[in-house]
Amino acid sequence: MTTLQKVLTIAVVALGTQITRFSAFLVFPEGKTPPKFISYLASVLPCAVIGMLVVYCLKDAVFSRLHCLPELIAIAFIVVLRKWKKNTLLSIAGGTVLYMFLVQSVFI
Repeated sequence: MTTLQKVLTIAVVALGTQITRFSAFLVFPEGKTPPKFISYLASVLPCAVIGMLVVYCLKDAVFSRLHCLPELIAIAFIVVLRKWKKNTLLSIAGGTVLYMFLVQSVFI
């Protein structure tokens, strides 16, 4: 790709992203109640996305002997941290840091 093509590609992608983000405010203004279907999707999609991320992260894990121990320890840590602190971001960050520590220092 030439430099002009790269710049145009980035501009089109950025414009498309902004249009999709701003269109929700145009379709559902502040004083208007969204349809029940949209409210339902807002309540179930976060769990569905997290479920897909868990499946995606574990798709290449080897669950034989002790090879799965770092993954299982990190998952258990995430669950405990989420139940204890009720903070999703903290749970994800803590689980990631623990997993990286385990695979780089403990289970070499």
